[in-house]
Amino acid sequence: MPGAEEVRDALREVLDPEYPISLVDLGLIRGVEVDGGVARIKLTYTCMGCPAMDMIQDDIRERLLRMEGIEEVDIEVVWDSWSRRDITPLGRKKLREVGVV
Repeated sequence: MPGAEEVRDALREVLDPEYPISLVDLGLIRGVEVDGGVARIKLTYTCMGCPAMDMIQDDIRERLLRMEGIEEVDIEVVWDSWSRRDITPLGRKKLREVGVV
């Protein structure tokens, strides 16, 4: 059974649709819990009008359901305010490489 850190590591493979940076490094993943075969993810977005909300959630589910032991993915959208400070150092580096930050 994977733990929360293994699930978070798997989410590093899920990229933002606009930039080559993971949702984790962009600071959109606000919480990860695993309860039995259920992965519970708290997710925020950079803005309320994000046109890729459904795509991002589908990508999260698709990746996590490939993990052995994860049978269900529950995503809770939380509207925590997001800012550039939420981006990890690795995320900032990757954004600089593509000329964004």
